[in-house]
Amino acid sequence: MTNTRMAPVERDLWPALRRHTQARIGLGRAGSGLPTQHRLELQAAHAAARDAVHSPFQPELVAGALRGEPTVRVRSAAPDRLTYLQRPDLGRRLDAADRAHLPVGEWDVVFVVADGLSSRAVHEHGAAMVRATTALLPTMWRVGPVVLAEQARVALGDDVAAAMGAVMVVVFVGERPGMSAADSLGAYLTYRPVPGVTTDASRNCLSNIRPPSGMAYEVAAGKLAGLMGRARESGVTGVGLKDDVDVGVGAGLGR
Repeated sequence: MTNTRMAPVERDLWPALRRHTQARIGLGRAGSGLPTQHRLELQAAHAAARDAVHSPFQPELVAGALRGEPTVRVRSAAPDRLTYLQRPDLGRRLDAADRAHLPVGEWDVVFVVADGLSSRAVHEHGAAMVRATTALLPTMWRVGPVVLAEQARVALGDDVAAAMGAVMVVVFVGERPGMSAADSLGAYLTYRPVPGVTTDASRNCLSNIRPPSGMAYEVAAGKLAGLMGRARESGVTGVGLKDDVDVGVGAGLGR
């Protein structure tokens, strides 16, 4: 934060710098506080973040945006939003009844769209990322029905993959909202996950998927499809699989 009493060159510099970052820099001050405009913007961002966390997941919106793709809905072991926020462990496990109704098959990959900590991110970007990624996979890949998961955290995908017999799982999840982004989507890829055993070190993550301010769908899908192909070749994800794939190439997808 800077004093409003600054040299003309400095006043011209801050707007130019702000065009390159979403960080709140060079806002000036009014007395001992922020100028009214920036204070209101900060309050609005805080409200948007709270809304993203607490707004209910609407799986029917995602299912409709998937344009006829087969879907199945599940819940985690967390019975409501408050429990989900207080008990992260329950968000990592499937509801027992829902697990029993998951379709079983010899799937190469299953996509899970999970509300996480921002249902807004999932509503706005989840279906688009499923479609963009699936479009880059060769036709011989066996893709399971899209799982729409409520009160879910990333590790719920391990439980889903194990129950469905999938080799890989991709979890698209609403990321924790911040003061500059309440609609950020993350993508987590895991090869042969084991519920309760697999750790975050065994996952590859793409973060801040939220065009136009964050990563574009085609860029994220290209990176993710490339990682999936290389995971199929090497039998590993996480720290053993580097994210150095050329966008859109999809190295190794045909194998």
